[in-house]
Amino acid sequence: MTYTAYVAVPGSESIHTVEKAFAQGEEQALKAAYLLHGKLVYTYCRRALDEPRSMDVTQEVFISAWKNRHRFDPARGTLVSWLMSITKNRIVDNLRAERRHTERRDTARPAEPATPDPVDAIAERLLVADALRSLPDRARRVVIMHYFDDLTHRQIAERLSMPLGTVKSDIRRSLVQLRSQLESDHE
Repeated sequence: MTYTAYVAVPGSESIHTVEKAFAQGEEQALKAAYLLHGKLVYTYCRRALDEPRSMDVTQEVFISAWKNRHRFDPARGTLVSWLMSITKNRIVDNLRAERRHTERRDTARPAEPATPDPVDAIAERLLVADALRSLPDRARRVVIMHYFDDLTHRQIAERLSMPLGTVKSDIRRSLVQLRSQLESDHE
């Protein structure tokens, strides 16, 4: 299978194709995985690190993932959740190394108590955003209007000129799909 077949259709079918090819070690799958998920990995890195380190860590994530592709099992979870897990670990390692370096340099000043890193919260937000992108356009719009714009079902139906039952059905089906995707991301 060629690289273009992996990314020709931006739906879940092509993502599953990339995941299977990645797990099997097909050369073009790494490039396809980077094109599909590189921006998300970089954005996650950028929330915690400066630009040069974010670029380096993003590269390290994909190199590490490729070297350890035998550990990725599409039946146990998605490639994006596996990559985000690797990314989180690389960011934490990078921040710890920086902290150790700073402490060695600055031995005259007492160390400040460690504060919890917001890395987990950022990862969750990025995974939710990625899961939302997997919904069909209408369903995504309805979910965003309800949960982010705080509109009632009736207000959404009026604004989109849709039957109220359709709005409720879209939200319910979308939540089931999001839950399923996010639960598989956490396995």
